[in-house]
Amino acid sequence: MFRELVRKKQQISEEECLQILKEEKRGILSVNGDDGYPYGMPLNHFYNEKDGKLYFHSGMSGHKVDALRRDRKASYCVYDEGFVREGEWARNIRSVIVFGRIEFIEDRETIYAVSRELSYKFTDDAAYIEREIERSGPHTLMFALVIEHMTGKLVNEA
Repeated sequence: MFRELVRKKQQISEEECLQILKEEKRGILSVNGDDGYPYGMPLNHFYNEKDGKLYFHSGMSGHKVDALRRDRKASYCVYDEGFVREGEWARNIRSVIVFGRIEFIEDRETIYAVSRELSYKFTDDAAYIEREIERSGPHTLMFALVIEHMTGKLVNEA
């Protein structure tokens, strides 16, 4: 059902893919938007090693939420900052594309716990995080991307 990478020499391991999902903070979630147009948006994410899902937080309504309620299929693309090999100018970037289906998280305690984990990717200020969860938590929609297929590759920009 899912395509294999054409340039297999550039493929990175599943372990490298998961490392990128854990370490990077942002990616692009793509969904089936209005009138069949693709809709991609930058989002922060948290990869949960315990259940293997990618978690996202959101407002309670909008284009993204409408699209996800209409069609739960989505893809998510994450890439790292890359590196330049000595003596070269071109950057080498590792990217991961995940395909899966969205599940909405209803349990408030799970929403708050995952919100904390996601927040710690950006700050270690626990008091700030707790204030934000208290203020915004009741109005936060959370959803997870259940991974069905994942590929990653290393690309040289040259």
